[in-house]
Amino acid sequence: MADTLTYVHHAIRCAPRTWATVADRLACLDWAGRGGALFGLWRSQIGRPRDELNAITVWPAAAGAGIAGSVMRGTANVEEVHSRPMQATLRPDSPQPPRRQGNYAFRWFELPDAHWAEFLALCADAWPGFESAYDSQVIGLWRCTDDPAGRASALMMTRRPDLAMWERSKKPADAAEEEVRRKLSRRYDLCDATWVYTSTLLTAEDQADTVRWA
Repeated sequence: MADTLTYVHHAIRCAPRTWATVADRLACLDWAGRGGALFGLWRSQIGRPRDELNAITVWPAAAGAGIAGSVMRGTANVEEVHSRPMQATLRPDSPQPPRRQGNYAFRWFELPDAHWAEFLALCADAWPGFESAYDSQVIGLWRCTDDPAGRASALMMTRRPDLAMWERSKKPADAAEEEVRRKLSRRYDLCDATWVYTSTLLTAEDQADTVRWA
C-alpha cells in the first residue's frame, strides 16, 4: 500500500548556472537499481533560488531517505541537499508520478499535532470544490516523519495549469467558491506557520518549460 512507503522531499542547491545539468543527471540515475524511484523533479519558478531543484523520491522503507541524500550529494555540481522523510496521507494513493506540465505549488505547514485531525478533514472537504472550480489537482499531502512529539509538519503539492489560474484561485467568484475559501482559511488558521513557492515539472512528459523565470 502507498501509505507504507517513505516519500522523501529534497531541496537541492546546485553550483551557479548548473541546475539544468544537475537535473539531467538526477533524472537519468538508476533509481530502481538503488531500491527506490524518482517521483518527480522540479525547477524553481517563484519564491526559491534559480539554482535550487526540488525532488521527491519514493522508497519501500525509511532507510531510503539516507540512500537518496547520499546519491544526490555525490552528484557533480550539487553543493547541498536537505532531505525530509514523509508519508502520504489523503493523497497520493499510489506512487504514480505526475506527468503533466503546469504550475506546481509546494506549500508547507507547521502546526500542533492536536490540530492535525481537523486540518486533514478540512483538506478532504475543500479539495473537490477547489479542483472542480479551478482546473487544479492536489497531487499529494504528505506528513513529515521527523517531527518532535506534539508537532506536525506537512507538504501539500498542487498543480494548476498556469500562474493565471493561481491568481484566479485566490478570488472566489460565487457562493460555492466562497465556501471552499472559508475551509481553506480555517485550515490556515490551525497552523503556526505556512509558506509556499512555485515550480515547474522537469520530468513532465507532455511539455518542457523553457521560460526564463529567474
